[in-house]
Amino acid sequence: MKQAIVICSGGLDSVVTAHYAKNKLNYRKMIILFFNYNQRALKSERKFSLKCAKDTKSEFLEFSIPEIYNLSHSLINVKKEHSHIERRDLKDTKKESLKWYVPCRNLIFISYALALAESRLIRDKISSDIFLGFKSEGSSGYPDATGEFTDMMSKIGTTACNGKFKVIVPMIKKDKEDIVLLGNKLNVHFKDTFSCYTSDNIHCGSCLACMLRKEGFYWSGLPDPTVYSK
Repeated sequence: MKQAIVICSGGLDSVVTAHYAKNKLNYRKMIILFFNYNQRALKSERKFSLKCAKDTKSEFLEFSIPEIYNLSHSLINVKKEHSHIERRDLKDTKKESLKWYVPCRNLIFISYALALAESRLIRDKISSDIFLGFKSEGSSGYPDATGEFTDMMSKIGTTACNGKFKVIVPMIKKDKEDIVLLGNKLNVHFKDTFSCYTSDNIHCGSCLACMLRKEGFYWSGLPDPTVYSK
């Protein structure tokens, strides 16, 4: 029996990925792996990652990595005024994305997930696959959130560990609206997800993550249940 280790932020993409692994790929055992790196939205991200674990009947684990915060100049960590994104700005988000990039964050997350997988293989004799909710970003995405990057990490998981641990990104060729539509089919409660980079309570409605969330619902044709402050 294999288990799925889903790296989850409580956001729409990772929560849909968790439900996909549970209900479409039929992983009977799952771990929702959450990381605390002193991000601005920590409280809400933790809350909805816990809710995801409950809904998918998964084990919840939280790892604290404060060193990432100490290395980061990202607006995800640093409380500074952010650009108020509008729809026209989404045509090219590369420059804006750089403001939110946390150095090697996903590389670190996957490394911890692989260590967890190896530990559970030793302790419980259960092999694991690592799941992330990366979506299609085109040329504007982060360098550690691409198909090429995850293929390399999957190779590490099968060659540099005692087990054979794949890194799987089932949403990597999907746009936001596709993930919304898939989540709807999987009966995901979108109000129980949190995407905002800047707030620890209500979606700000104007950061890059909030605008991408809005666009996903807009182009999917489904109602957006999210409460935005602006």
